[in-house]
Amino acid sequence: MQDRLQAMQIFMRVAELESFTQASISLGLSKTHVSNVVALFETALGARLLQRTTRTVRLTQDGISCYERCKNLLTDYQELESLFQLQAAQVSGRLRVDMSTGIARNLVLPHLPEFIEQYPQIELELSSTDRKVDIVAEGFDCVIRVGSVQQEGVIAKKIGHFKMLNCVSPSYIAKYGKPSNIEELSHGHKLIHYVGQLGGSDSGFEYLSQDNHELCALALPKLITVNNADAYSAACLAGLGIIQAPNIGVAKYLQTGELIEILPDYPAPSMPVSLLYPHRRHLSKRLQVFMAWLTELLTPFLVSR
Repeated sequence: MQDRLQAMQIFMRVAELESFTQASISLGLSKTHVSNVVALFETALGARLLQRTTRTVRLTQDGISCYERCKNLLTDYQELESLFQLQAAQVSGRLRVDMSTGIARNLVLPHLPEFIEQYPQIELELSSTDRKVDIVAEGFDCVIRVGSVQQEGVIAKKIGHFKMLNCVSPSYIAKYGKPSNIEELSHGHKLIHYVGQLGGSDSGFEYLSQDNHELCALALPKLITVNNADAYSAACLAGLGIIQAPNIGVAKYLQTGELIEILPDYPAPSMPVSLLYPHRRHLSKRLQVFMAWLTELLTPFLVSR
């Protein structure tokens, strides 16, 4: 039984990394052993799972089906193992999670030692990117999603909203002045444009009208367009324009005075924050405790709307 479980794990790792060499390194096993285990696994199942070439390793159609079944079987087995793990130190297993670079850098990573100390047997694989990952296809257990959720096959647990703030640097104010209302924005002010993909359109300076809270947008000239959160805040710190960012991403800069909030009465709409995870009958103990920890960590930055 244990040999078969190990074979599943090795096969899945080869499939995920698309390389016998990389899989052997990540697992701490020899390449020959990894290759032999996968070959024996294919023989036992009577199916070719991987298409091998000199440069790449790809899943066959049978391999795709097998990978999904193996993932579910291993998840069920790990849940069975953790069913009676009542103490934090006993909760174990691997978790693959994804979040934005800002949340990872500003919040999760600084506090992660506390979680690891409480749950030393949980192995975390943390991906931080500004793109929307495919939770199911890329094998994630949990994703923090800021913004709309449009993906099938996942459960989205909304935990609140990030308040949006308008920010500039002191050097920007020294050069362009500090606007006190929307009308003043049209007179020489600059906006740092953020797009998901370079070449894409930007909606301009977004704000909720004070009378009926309708969404409005004001087109402003730009000095620079960026496509990731780090560059967005760095450009603002350099005095290149106004940004509209979630409170969690600029809180430390506001505290140090490196950034200054402007036009607090004209905020952009708050952004929903959700925890996404694959649809499963039972959540593993390790995923339950990690999501509870994340929620507690994020709560001080969340508003109801």
